[in-house]
Amino acid sequence: MSTSGEHFMYFAYGSNLLKERLQLANPSAIFHTTGRLKDYRLNFGLQGEQVNRWHGGVATIEPKEGEEVWGVIWRMDNKHLTNLDQQEQVDSGMYCPLEVMVMAGDGMTLLCRTYRMNNFYASLPSPQYKQVVCLGAQQNGLPMQYMRRLEEMQTNSYSGPSILDQISQAMK
Repeated sequence: MSTSGEHFMYFAYGSNLLKERLQLANPSAIFHTTGRLKDYRLNFGLQGEQVNRWHGGVATIEPKEGEEVWGVIWRMDNKHLTNLDQQEQVDSGMYCPLEVMVMAGDGMTLLCRTYRMNNFYASLPSPQYKQVVCLGAQQNGLPMQYMRRLEEMQTNSYSGPSILDQISQAMK
């Protein structure tokens, strides 16, 4: 993992694209740059067939030669690594941490921590989850073509309370 002193680099590609979402549990997260992860693709699903706080599929990455996933590289204090692992449910086995090389916006390659879902089962995201991902992509200026792909995602049409309610309060 890329650490410099008391910080590490984290590559976010799902709901943690949105600063307010990430900073709910990780207040030290500071935008570093956008970046792309080569030879992976973005997908949405669940671990097995469980229900989650988003009421639908959540983002994961899968190895796929020739494809790429855009996201944000956040600089975070090492003291928040445990918080990030808890948010990604590493202890329960939902996600596993990975070290990946991400091509930063300035052309540099950075070693970053990211997460990949274990026991992936494809499932459509809720409209609320899609909204947070799209807001984060827009907030951080991801490429228009990539943002269009995100906006075209189908959803499961869930309507009801979700973690978006908490994030909306943080955005005010």
